[in-house]
Amino acid sequence: MNFQILFEDNHLIAINKPAGLLSQSDITGDETVMDWAKRYIKLRYNKPGDVFLGSVHRLDRPVSGLILFARTSKALTRMNEQFRDRQVAKTYWAIVGEQPDPIEGSLSGFLYKDSEKNRSKIVPKADSNRHQGAKLAKLSYRLLGRVGSNVLLEVTPETGRPHQIRVQLADQLKTPIQGDVKYGSRYRNDQNTINLHSRSLRFEHPVKKETVHIIAPIPQDDQLWQLFGEMTEW
Repeated sequence: MNFQILFEDNHLIAINKPAGLLSQSDITGDETVMDWAKRYIKLRYNKPGDVFLGSVHRLDRPVSGLILFARTSKALTRMNEQFRDRQVAKTYWAIVGEQPDPIEGSLSGFLYKDSEKNRSKIVPKADSNRHQGAKLAKLSYRLLGRVGSNVLLEVTPETGRPHQIRVQLADQLKTPIQGDVKYGSRYRNDQNTINLHSRSLRFEHPVKKETVHIIAPIPQDDQLWQLFGEMTEW
């Protein structure tokens, strides 16, 4: 399996992850993007022994798009600091089944993750006895286009909570992401994927200190995404 490499230097590598593939290993033992990237680096650069690769952030298995890995411990530490301090600008594209009202705005709420069910939800307040550990989740969104009943949104998360975009679009905006039956979509996609795509990252290079802006093209093998193919140059 070959993946599209979006950015690569001695410190970082960014890959366009196909929907349905793990970012990194879990209890299933299935192949991951990180596994592939390590093999790629080992073969291309004739690296002996184990290849170091650090996970800077994660994408849910059903999600496609840009995922960034660090090739050195220094780059990993500095990128982790940027993500922690919210210095990385993240943009996602989502296809939903209804036009939101309003078509542009911000969402804020306390998000609680039920680890046993691997499911998150918006709860009334963060300090309730029932939902201890709930954390504030914030994002902004705007409508980019519409084709029939399919609506394309650009989503910019300010925080990075588990399943945040999926939950907030479904629970607060009442527009579940297409294919995301876990959070209210009426239809399931093939391979249990969902139409949420990690579109871009903008950050300071951890070593060169210059601005890096990476954009991930939408999936070519998904009919819903191809409805919006003319927008890929935005």
